[in-house]
Amino acid sequence: MSSFLDIAQKFLESDEWPFERDDEKGLLKTGISGDGVSFKVFIDAHEEADQLIVYVYSPTAAPEEKRLATAEYIARANYGLKIGNFELDMSDGEVRYKTSIDIEGGQLAQIMVKNLVGVGAGMMHRYYPGLMKLIYSDDSPEACIATVEG
Repeated sequence: MSSFLDIAQKFLESDEWPFERDDEKGLLKTGISGDGVSFKVFIDAHEEADQLIVYVYSPTAAPEEKRLATAEYIARANYGLKIGNFELDMSDGEVRYKTSIDIEGGQLAQIMVKNLVGVGAGMMHRYYPGLMKLIYSDDSPEACIATVEG
């Protein structure tokens, strides 16, 4: 049986993604770009817990004076999401999207990795413009969510 990291790596290779592998930390590091912005992507394997977690990081952190508003924006964005969620580190303003899967009793497949990465990247691409509007304007979190959710 292949390790979770091996299976995730096979997905990245088959889709021709550049990546770095860190076996010590159980990570694959890659990125995705589009619409003039690039996002870091970390695929984090926890074999002992039968879990694979994908994080897609915003390149822009929320400044301290905007963190409470960012927390509200993220809470509004998270409501109703079916797969994954946004996270905010209140200490440094880091924003990321997390998708994960528990594989206990099953078998991880490349398509599962593709879906985890795809959902994370898609959600970050969708909500990033509203986050930037929130950070760089005086608009409310509610108004900024409305710009991306319609």
